[in-house]
Amino acid sequence: MTKIHHINCGTLIVQGYPTVVCHCLLLESKQGLLLVDAGIGLLDVQNPVERLGQELIDMAGFQFNESDTAVRRIEALGFSVADVRHIVLTHCDPDHTGGLADFPNAQVHVAQEELQHMQSGHWRYVNSHFEHGPNCQTYSRGERDWFGLQARPINVDPAAEVLLIPLFGHTIGHCGVAIRQDSRWLLHAGDAYYLRAELTDDNHPVSSFAAQRADDNDLRQSSLKELRRLFTSHTDEIEMIGYHDINELPQFPAATA
Repeated sequence: MTKIHHINCGTLIVQGYPTVVCHCLLLESKQGLLLVDAGIGLLDVQNPVERLGQELIDMAGFQFNESDTAVRRIEALGFSVADVRHIVLTHCDPDHTGGLADFPNAQVHVAQEELQHMQSGHWRYVNSHFEHGPNCQTYSRGERDWFGLQARPINVDPAAEVLLIPLFGHTIGHCGVAIRQDSRWLLHAGDAYYLRAELTDDNHPVSSFAAQRADDNDLRQSSLKELRRLFTSHTDEIEMIGYHDINELPQFPAATA
């Protein structure tokens, strides 16, 4: 069984909304470490306005704490930057990509649609997070089925089965990341939902904010509907987490899914 650490790599505070986190995953394997999303990075902490711009900082409520960066979390677990061989991105929003530059030798895995959208110059992305020239491996539409959803296998380690699961809408190429754990799966749903309550509440107040932030709200709602189906019908097979709900972070810094 792959050991998985649940780590918080950033905090966002927006007036009128709950405090949210940047819930990343760190997978241990014989081939090295794999990070799911990269959170707020060291360079963001050191030069926030230069890297992100004051308008984005104020809008998203970025909090800058060096101890919350992925690199410091990983070092606290006894690993080094060089141990991180792969980073899988759910999407390229700046609260997910700030830490990329802290792991310059890691291969970055992302949906083809998402990287193309980021490279198009769309306003939601931050170019400075990609200035170091990360080595990106992209994944296009696949034929594999995963509980009724399309799946795109990421071949990073023979002992670890990792899949990109398209959950488009929040961004054009937004994906979940599914990790097999013996007979069960852990699905990191990224920003396909902000708060876990959205899985059971059609009229949660955060839904209006999610709609505003979506590149395609119809697609976002369709993806959320699929997550609700999985949550209702496959709870014995799938553990699901999102990126931002603070209540989904374990009390302890490491857990085995």
